[in-house]
Amino acid sequence: MLHVELVLQGLINGSMYAVIAVGLTLVYGLLRILHVAHAGLFTLGAYITVLITNATGSLPLAVLAATLVVGVAGMLVYRLLYEPLLDRPPYVALIASIGLFICMEESYRIVFGPYGNSFDTMQLTQRITIGPIGMAAADAAMLVGAVVLLTGLGLLMKRTRFGIAWRATVTDPAMARSFGIDTIKVRYVNFFIASALAAAAGALVAVLNNLVEPTMGSVPSYKSLAIIVLGGLGNVGGTLAAALLLGVIEAYGTIYAGAFLDRDAIAFVFLIAVLMVRPQGLFAAR
Repeated sequence: MLHVELVLQGLINGSMYAVIAVGLTLVYGLLRILHVAHAGLFTLGAYITVLITNATGSLPLAVLAATLVVGVAGMLVYRLLYEPLLDRPPYVALIASIGLFICMEESYRIVFGPYGNSFDTMQLTQRITIGPIGMAAADAAMLVGAVVLLTGLGLLMKRTRFGIAWRATVTDPAMARSFGIDTIKVRYVNFFIASALAAAAGALVAVLNNLVEPTMGSVPSYKSLAIIVLGGLGNVGGTLAAALLLGVIEAYGTIYAGAFLDRDAIAFVFLIAVLMVRPQGLFAAR
């Protein structure tokens, strides 16, 4: 029974990591940019969710608003920060992204205060029991929400014209343009989707923890970077698998190694161990 609970908790945590990291992978796959500021958009989504829920009493409306607003904010980040740097070495965009992330964290601290915000009324406090397995409704919402979002993304990428255009642009932008694909539009839509995923993840974490604070994006950003390396840079399927695997490993590590290893350090210990054996990541093509 302990192992079932550990695997379930690992999948819940891993699903949250997956929603964040897949968005990060979409950006890297298309532009070869490590979008560190993605975590700042994650935090923005959480703040918007709490503020609108407290103002209207409607959590679904708040989550929808957060995804739309942060999606547009992501497009603005691309237009104002990354697009002028596309012809520069990749490290320039990375430094700019880190700078933006720091500015976003400090802005949240100034605007919302350093101690965090919470829902006026606790959300999803019920407990769900399926046979011998029980979980909080917030945990179930995290798992179900992640499955819905990632399934929708998979269908979008495999069954729609945008998905075809995205894959073509990733493979060969010049060839894609020669076939009439608007690669500029693809980049903007790509940033909207990635940022909306970050916002949705932030909303789910806000509900799960009933707390939003300025620095809440820091640890997920570090873990997401570890996950996309483990999954193979630019590999969406590999990122998803690596996120779920890391969630389960963290759950077991907290029980069996928690006395001498912090939970948040487990991701990096695992990353180092994997890269020593397989430098290209677990799921990258050889």
